[in-house]
Amino acid sequence: MADSSRAAELSGVSGHPLLAAVKPLVDAMGAETVRPDQARPDDVVLSWEGQDVVAVRLPQLSESLDHILVALERRHGMPLSELDRKAKQSVVRSLEARGAFSVRHGVETVAGALGVSRFTVYNYLNRSETG
Repeated sequence: MADSSRAAELSGVSGHPLLAAVKPLVDAMGAETVRPDQARPDDVVLSWEGQDVVAVRLPQLSESLDHILVALERRHGMPLSELDRKAKQSVVRSLEARGAFSVRHGVETVAGALGVSRFTVYNYLNRSETG
């Protein structure tokens, strides 16, 4: 992921209040900011009082899942593979709520991060559906 503050500085608006307001969201999504004149068709251009200030480049879904897993490790203060079973089940429920398993190879990616088999992840998913 490119550093969003670096891209913002390039745009000459690094101190703009809009950038300060959206930076936590951009970082949490694993997105990056680019100058509005460098925006691609699928980037989201943010304007302030009629002036384009910054464009937000959203990550690919697979990159988002990796970013979410890193954030969960940070939140738990340890690699996800070191969590106990109950915590791993909680992580799987959280990831399911965020759509992680709609991403191609999502189950495999999560299983690898948790240090469990795909079968175990499916069991955790089934367990959350039944109670």
